[in-house]
Amino acid sequence: MHIPDNYLSPQTCGVMTAAMIPVWAISVKKIAKEMPKEDVPKMGVGAAFSFLGMMFNIPIPGGTTGHAVGGTLISSVLGPYAACLSVSVALLLQALIFGDGGILAFGANCFNMAFVLPFVGFFMFNLLKKGLKKYKNGDVIAAGIGSYFGLNAAALMAAIEFGIQPLLFTDASGNALYCPYGLSISIPAMMIGHLTIFGLAEIVYTSLVYGFIKQVSPATIDGSKKPKTSKAIIAFLGALIVLTPLGLLAEGTAWGEWGTDEIAATGIGYTPKGMLHGFSFDALIPDYSIEALPGWFAYIISAIIGVALAVILFRIASAMKKSREASA
Repeated sequence: MHIPDNYLSPQTCGVMTAAMIPVWAISVKKIAKEMPKEDVPKMGVGAAFSFLGMMFNIPIPGGTTGHAVGGTLISSVLGPYAACLSVSVALLLQALIFGDGGILAFGANCFNMAFVLPFVGFFMFNLLKKGLKKYKNGDVIAAGIGSYFGLNAAALMAAIEFGIQPLLFTDASGNALYCPYGLSISIPAMMIGHLTIFGLAEIVYTSLVYGFIKQVSPATIDGSKKPKTSKAIIAFLGALIVLTPLGLLAEGTAWGEWGTDEIAATGIGYTPKGMLHGFSFDALIPDYSIEALPGWFAYIISAIIGVALAVILFRIASAMKKSREASA
């Protein structure tokens, strides 16, 4: 679901970024006003869970892949505004350092995965939790099902963004300048995988992590007190890091993330000019690979870097919040 650069027109990217600016602003304001400074580092842990969840690629028949996102997981524990910022940071790290998702398309990716996904997931989580409150793990079930709705809402948004490109942006010959697949292709291509395998993966990942946090740190879930991140949660993150090379077992590239050579191979008869001559950015560690290191080891190193930076950034944010409150 990570939209690369040049799949969407610069105009579309500008509109999507403009749409996200007030969402980010409101989220920052909400967190600054309502979240205690002691809880801000938990957003870094949430960003780490999202970052790692997106590294576990899952294949489906046809040669394409997908992954969980974890936005509903974070919103179920910390609220949707915290989830918005946590997933945005995870996506920013992926785009800037690892070339996973576009720079120009960052706003669109955040709109889909850091706004639509956690807010829809949170709404469904709260709705279902009320109906399942008589069951011992009703909230775990609600988080899992909510994540399914959130993921598919985000996938639908991405499909629409892809599908409108050939309707709005063409060359003199009528060929698409950017994503060449219309809505009749983009919606089924995105939704079939997300309504089935990828949606199931999101349910499993969200339920597993939410249930684990509830087990080892119930106060984090029920808000009865403000506990620090438990050692068990940190150990769980470490275990996920070690297991990330499993994501390399999935062959193929996610639909909507193909390169120009892969698009040309689909038989559309041309490669969109906007893709051939569009924006390019050289990431520091492209595709989570490091020269001279085995792929699995580079993947683990990339996971460590992503998790560490996510945690550090929110610890810095916590320290800044503490400093502002002290000087007020």
